[in-house]
Amino acid sequence: NIYISYRLQKLEAEPFKLLGILDVENIPCARDSILYGSLGSVVAGLGHFLLTSRIRKSCDVGVGGFILVTLGCWFHCRYNHAKLRIQERIAREGIKNKILYESTHLDPERKQTNGNNSN
Repeated sequence: NIYISYRLQKLEAEPFKLLGILDVENIPCARDSILYGSLGSVVAGLGHFLLTSRIRKSCDVGVGGFILVTLGCWFHCRYNHAKLRIQERIAREGIKNKILYESTHLDPERKQTNGNNSN
């Protein structure tokens, strides 16, 4: 009973690694890319088999479909992830500047409101 609870704790602590190298749980986009790639593999291989009835070529098409769909999903997701990080950084800098310069002579909004009041 103690051994089983020890094993369960050890399994919970270890992240799932695909092929021993790809940490699917902690790498952004890895899980979705692998899942969509698997679906693309089945669709491409089965579709080719239903059209041609060639088993070996259908397996090759399935592997090719897996590679293409996985890489396509990976690059699309990583691009969106990088774009989101850039937007977050710009927003964070804007908030920081707003906090730093609010109610000072460097505040751009204060200059605009003072120009409107003097007219």
